[in-house]
Amino acid sequence: MIELGKLNTLSIVSHRDDQCYLDGGEWGEIALADSGGAAGKPVGDRLTVFVYIDGKNQVVATSQTPKAQAGEVAWLKVVSLSHAGAFLDWGLPKDLLLPFSEQKGKVIEGRFCLVRLFLDEDNRIAASMRLDDFIQDEAFYYQDGQAVELIIAEHTELGFKAVVDHKYWGVLYKSEVFQPLKKGQKLAGFIKKIRPDRRLDLILTQAKYGEKVDSTSQKILDILAERGGYIALTDKSDPQLIYDTFGVSKKVFKQAIGGLYKQRRIVLESDGIRLA
Repeated sequence: MIELGKLNTLSIVSHRDDQCYLDGGEWGEIALADSGGAAGKPVGDRLTVFVYIDGKNQVVATSQTPKAQAGEVAWLKVVSLSHAGAFLDWGLPKDLLLPFSEQKGKVIEGRFCLVRLFLDEDNRIAASMRLDDFIQDEAFYYQDGQAVELIIAEHTELGFKAVVDHKYWGVLYKSEVFQPLKKGQKLAGFIKKIRPDRRLDLILTQAKYGEKVDSTSQKILDILAERGGYIALTDKSDPQLIYDTFGVSKKVFKQAIGGLYKQRRIVLESDGIRLA
């Protein structure tokens, strides 16, 4: 069954007038817009193509892969504005429409916006900035520690609100984020906890705390050796500087240097750390 607005794997059924046609099932034969790449491929070969309804209300296919498909959230650039709305660069020759009715706030040409791609009432693919109409608060079928794909949606008082697997909202707490994050950024993460209300708490690393302290201790020793036995960092240093150097929180750093000090492997000075 063909899924409009998504990648499909279809069989070649014929070549006519330098045009390749694919088996579209209930949609009949579908013309491959960029047939050059299929030249010489025999009938029966299968191609992975993106299928959608074009501006002429025809079902067409392309071998090009867009930056996002129907049902996905993406950070896309506004390339033009018109009486119909805004148009976004989504990686295909014809830009993607962001209708006025699906916009939130001021949309400015040249800037990016976070959108969810959907099929309108005519099955044409379009974009929406109204993520709450599509992204659910309550999540199901996840387990604590499960790997997920995240897209940062906004900065909040708690930390960062993120879209999980293009379907659910989740929260990254600022006390557990030790790297710069920005709106639209896509990154891997994990389910830290599923709350009783089925909402998701997220985390960017799954390493157990003790393991992280141990690996940080070794990293401190390695960097000390690389830098002549001294680093100008202490447990009172700026958390961002600590993260930039070791990739960990200030709490993990303090635990690591405390352990190394007790083992007499480092000397703690007023303005830095020195190898013992």
